[in-house]
Parts: sequence; C-alpha cells; structure tokens
Amino acid sequence: MLDAACLRQLLEPFGLNLTSPQVNQTLCYLDLLLRWNEKINLTAIRNPHECVTRHFGESLFIANHLQLKGSLLDVGSGAGFPGLALKIVLPELSVTLLEPIAKKRAFLKEAARVCKFDHVQVRGERLEDLVRANPMPAFDFATMRAVGNLGVLVPLAAGCLAPGGSVLLWLTQDQAAALPSMKCGLTWNPPWPIPLTRAGAVWQGVKPHY
Repeated sequence: MLDAACLRQLLEPFGLNLTSPQVNQTLCYLDLLLRWNEKINLTAIRNPHECVTRHFGESLFIANHLQLKGSLLDVGSGAGFPGLALKIVLPELSVTLLEPIAKKRAFLKEAARVCKFDHVQVRGERLEDLVRANPMPAFDFATMRAVGNLGVLVPLAAGCLAPGGSVLLWLTQDQAAALPSMKCGLTWNPPWPIPLTRAGAVWQGVKPHY
C-alpha cells in the first residue's frame, strides 16, 4: 500500500497539494477501491500508483481551474470518479451519484461512509429517468468521465442544469471532436489538458442564463 509521501509525489503533476486529512481520505478511498476491485469490477486499473494518477489525479485537478460549489450530478459514477473523489478537496459540495449497477452503488455508499463524506446521495436511476422526475432537480454542475453515448447523455445532463450551470466532460481528442455538432444549448469553453496524458482534456459546457 502507498504511504503519504508517495501519494503526494504522484499527485504533484496535477498541481495538488493535499492537507494531511485529505491525504488520509485519499489513501482510505484507494485501499477500499483496491479491496473491492478484487471481488467486483470497479476499474480495469489494478496498480495502486496508476489508480492514483489516472483516477484521483485526473478527477481532482479540475478543482485548480474551476470553483466548484453548490450541487453536482455525477453521471455513470462507477467507482466514484470524478464525483465522489471531488469530495476530498470540496467537502461542502453536495454530490448526487447516478449509478444503475447495484454492486457499484454499494461500493459508493461504503466509500462515502468509510471516508466520512457528507452531502452525498447515491441513486440508481438512469439519467433519462432523472430528467423525467417531477419536479426535476437542477444542479450547478454535471460531470461525466469514461461514459459512452455522449450525444444522448450531454443534452440530457444540460437539461438538469440550473441557469449558468456547467457540464464537465473528461474526453479524448476523438470524443471531443463531436462536441460542436451536439444540440445541447451549451457554450463550450477552451479545454483544460489533463496532466500526464497526450490526448485527454476536460471540457466545460456552460448553460446560459435566461
């Protein structure tokens, strides 16, 4: 298992300087992820060092570029990246995790409990079901990482945003090429390149105020 010094070194390229409590939460989350991953398929990445850089680093670095506050909807949460991981650096952020697979929801609930994350809700609906809710919730941010069918999901996520809210997408260059043709009512800002990757970046689509 990694120690605190090694974790800090791995996260340095992402511009992250975690406090001691945040380091402890990250190590706790990582340990739980690796243990659960032996029983259920949470992530294809098994190496602890790569888990830190690929999952935690890529998720958390966005907090250096954008002030995330209020409420966040994480679509297709899986093992909790980026939505649940962001609670490490943004404890006051209210996070709703959408994950249709029951075993993964069980992991997300256990991770939130063990890491002592407050203001976390784990829900089993698909995004299209959430959109049909009455009243439909309005979020300040919606995040998606490692999900497919973006042409359907991005417009649905945009519909769940409050005015001025943002959709944040972790994409490769090939995936991002489809953004200009999406009819989702969002204005796309220049992307933030993800450290340690050649083709990955986070794209921010902003919903206008009406």
